[in-house]
Amino acid sequence: MPIIGIIGGSGLDDPDILENYEEMAVETPYGVPSSPLYLGTLRDKSVVVLVRHGRRHQFSPTQVNFRANIYALKEQGVTHILASTACGSLRVEIGRGDFVILDQFIDFTRFRKNTFHESFENGSHHVSMPDPFDEGLRRTLYESAEALGFKVHPTGTVVTIEGPRFSTRAESRMFQAWGGDVINMSVATEAALANEAGVPYAAVAMSTDYDCWKDDEPPVSWEQILTVFHRNAENVKKLLIHAVGAIE
Repeated sequence: MPIIGIIGGSGLDDPDILENYEEMAVETPYGVPSSPLYLGTLRDKSVVVLVRHGRRHQFSPTQVNFRANIYALKEQGVTHILASTACGSLRVEIGRGDFVILDQFIDFTRFRKNTFHESFENGSHHVSMPDPFDEGLRRTLYESAEALGFKVHPTGTVVTIEGPRFSTRAESRMFQAWGGDVINMSVATEAALANEAGVPYAAVAMSTDYDCWKDDEPPVSWEQILTVFHRNAENVKKLLIHAVGAIE
């Protein structure tokens, strides 16, 4: 039977979607995860919820202990990871509130611990990662969004920046030229580590803004992101619940 991990971003910061859950504080060789693990059931499946930025959103993108988060989920026997994230749109056709089922990332971070293999003392480790998001989980997320009637884009390249600052206009336009579709501050690191850990991973991104490349409207603000994400948080939960039910 699958054990499904859910990594919640902004707007999905509590375990209320679970039935009969228990809270478990854990430590890993990489330190303490961002939040306790919440173990329960959902659609008759075993599910473990972890809150990426902490229950009080106290961890900045650079402070998130991504290695501890992924390690802790794997230690609990998680067989699949579904993640949610807010993102900025780099394409006019990806509107506010749209879902994007990510299929590629560009890692533009600088200060992250983004590998479990910092040392080659016991042998070299180079993990192949041409398609970092699991195709089966991506299909499940896309079909779930369609079944629920949400506006969803079946593919998307996410550019993950260090943060916490937002992009300059020059950077935003550069990311467009690189082929980026959306931008955020977390997914590339998380996806890379899940791949190294051998746990299938997929992420649904909700577009909340147009970053700053659009000259006909004000640049993004954190307040704007939270307003759009919280307005649509129930849709994120519905999508994840539907997807969990479809995983075999």
